[in-house]
Amino acid sequence: MSKGFLGTAASLAADRTLIIETAMGVALIVGTILARRRHYRAHGWCQSAVVVLNLVVIAQFMVPSFRHQIAPEIPASLGELHYGIAAVHGLLGTVAELLALCVVLAAGTNILPKWLRFLRYKRWMRLALALWWIELLLGLAMYVQWYGLPRRVSTTRSLTMSVRP
Repeated sequence: MSKGFLGTAASLAADRTLIIETAMGVALIVGTILARRRHYRAHGWCQSAVVVLNLVVIAQFMVPSFRHQIAPEIPASLGELHYGIAAVHGLLGTVAELLALCVVLAAGTNILPKWLRFLRYKRWMRLALALWWIELLLGLAMYVQWYGLPRRVSTTRSLTMSVRP
């Protein structure tokens, strides 16, 4: 497992996942702004792309990580903060992604049967966005809990290193 680039004890995969998820969160805000400006087609493409990309990230990084690090510790270690946060993150993340997929399918396709499609998209889209940001914050909390905060190089050390004869 290769070392990450954010200056923590995290792996490269964990650092990449954190950056990708944060970028997707920002993209969802951009998509929301597009909708407010009545650019609905661009909004739909933006939000749909994020939901599909998130599905790939979940399948490639999060599910294997959860299966290897968290699932074996359930239910015995749920009382420990880092396992509890990870379990809630996994459960809420599943709900958020499924809701987002339903919104995309209901709003942008005719794949779902009529009884599963909803008419008041705005409410469901806002709920999905709120869940996404709660998830992003939980993911950040979990990252810090598991891997720590990025270490800073002291200014004395960096000055000493840069002033070599």
